[in-house]
Amino acid sequence: MGLELFDLGGRTALVTGSSQGIGLALARGLAAAGAAVVLNGRDAAKLAAAAQDLRADGARVHELAFDATDHAAVRAAIDAFEAETGAIDILVNNAGIQHRAPLEEFPADAFERLLQTNVASVFHVGQACARHMIARGAGKIINIASVQTALARPGIAPYTATKGAVANLTKGMATDWARHGLNCNALAPGYFDTPLNAALVADPDFTAWLEKRTPAGRWGRVEELVGTCIFLASAASSFVNGTTVFVDGGITASL
Repeated sequence: MGLELFDLGGRTALVTGSSQGIGLALARGLAAAGAAVVLNGRDAAKLAAAAQDLRADGARVHELAFDATDHAAVRAAIDAFEAETGAIDILVNNAGIQHRAPLEEFPADAFERLLQTNVASVFHVGQACARHMIARGAGKIINIASVQTALARPGIAPYTATKGAVANLTKGMATDWARHGLNCNALAPGYFDTPLNAALVADPDFTAWLEKRTPAGRWGRVEELVGTCIFLASAASSFVNGTTVFVDGGITASL
């Protein structure tokens, strides 16, 4: 066995929140490994533009617009796709948002939005896809966690709580579904240059701090998440279950 362990030919991968940033980069990488990809987002226009971009590179792309925080909408969209188009073999739960504010002043409505987008969506989409995967006896679920799954910084305590929850929900998925042939794991990015981090990337003081704090000495590039995602989506990870893989330039390894 060799590189064929990582071949995703004949598989279909749904990536939530994939019209930009990490989600789009992961979709592009999964397509390059042979998978057909299903892009998801709430903005149909952004989704169509992202799909056109991937198709220009030769990817097989489907578009599936739904709100990942709406349980009924998620179930309807996933069930319809499975019935009309085909099986979703790989799910990447990537949809997520950030909100920065001192904890003592953190708006309650922002806290609720974080819970719904970062945690509830993982449950909604994970459950909807897993029902079909269980029936087939196979499936790959990859939940996008964060360096904040393990560490905290000022001003983002609720985000940190949601990403801790993603790691524990991943453990729960593996505990319930591994016996049905599913592999459920989390991928935890460190600090990457993405639209979600635009304010931090633009802050020279933060960038200087990050370069000193991270053993690799730099921001991550979204393309550097692709290899780990392909590993977790492929036969190469057949006995990996319930774990969180940090791709963070060493930041969680050092003081």
